Amino acid sequence: MALARDTSITAEAWENASARARSSNGGSGPAGVWTLDGDALTAADEDGPATVLVPTEAVRLVAVDLPVAGRAKRLAALPFAIEDMIAEPIESVHLALGAEIAPKRFLVGVVRHDRMAEWIARLEDARLDHAALVPDALALPRPGEGEWAVELGTTRALVRAGDGTGFAVPAPMLRTAWEAAGRPRAIAYGAPLPEDMAAGTGAIAAEPLARRVLNPALDLRQGLYARRRSAVPGFGRRLAMIAGLGLLAHTGIAAADTLMLQRIADRRADDLKTLVATMAPGANLAGEDLAGTIADMLPPAGAGAGGADPFLPVAARISTALAPLGGTVPVKAMTLADGIFTMAIDSTDPALAARINAALREGGVEAKVATAADGIRITAEAA
Repeated sequence: MALARDTSITAEAWENASARARSSNGGSGPAGVWTLDGDALTAADEDGPATVLVPTEAVRLVAVDLPVAGRAKRLAALPFAIEDMIAEPIESVHLALGAEIAPKRFLVGVVRHDRMAEWIARLEDARLDHAALVPDALALPRPGEGEWAVELGTTRALVRAGDGTGFAVPAPMLRTAWEAAGRPRAIAYGAPLPEDMAAGTGAIAAEPLARRVLNPALDLRQGLYARRRSAVPGFGRRLAMIAGLGLLAHTGIAAADTLMLQRIADRRADDLKTLVATMAPGANLAGEDLAGTIADMLPPAGAGAGGADPFLPVAARISTALAPLGGTVPVKAMTLADGIFTMAIDSTDPALAARINAALREGGVEAKVATAADGIRITAEAA
């Protein structure tokens, strides 16, 4: 099965697309590629179908396994497949399904509804409500497996990873993210990278930006935010969108509150059982009083060599520092051996590793973050 990598665009296809854009967009709005950054909407390439590049900082790009056939079934399964990967309530975010980046594995964009509504309103004001919305990291070529394509600017860096995902970080954080990802081979498409990071320079300057985003791996204009060919004025569409969002919020929250709370409670209980089973493989967790069973397992105050058990304090310090990241940190195991505490994270996402590293520094916790083939590992001295 051929993977859906970035589709190469032939000269003929490009010329036809450009001609269609010039001839057909006159009645609906401008064509070409634009960038949206804060309040600034700037033309970047006057050719090609209307496309607006939005800041990848506001869009989480993840790879999700969806082993079901048909787009409709994948869309139905998507919220359940991704809810453990994000910190926000599932009803507060827009999920956009992108290209198949490996067999049964798809690129997915996650962005808050309020941010999407803000972007659509800006596009309508600029007569660009017919445009595709594409995270700007996806304008970079997809590199080979295990590699990074990097566009380093003065204040921020865009990264496209070999698995088809991408992310954006402040420029000073690029090295931290790169080291946390295991120092992948990095190809520079912007300013030169530091000598020890650079593995080569990519040549995209001669390829028009519009050509690179002609067939993007992900367009956020889906579902509630899909482009509609109608005669309804922009104000009417915006009013309908606001009404739809309000209805979605009220009915969704009212119907989902009880179910969501129960689901969260069940998930926390399952996570706690998994953690206890890891730390105490022989523990009997079959009873109804889970809290009482675990409380009985905790060591008494002052137990252990040299006083109190060092496991709980270091685990509490690290967990507190990571609390702002919420459910984006899927912990699979915590161990203490020879005075070294290790927390294993079930993810190889370099952007997550960078966020974990930043959260630990912000929380004043001295710990090391490393990415291995089986996930992210946090290590700290249990002092």
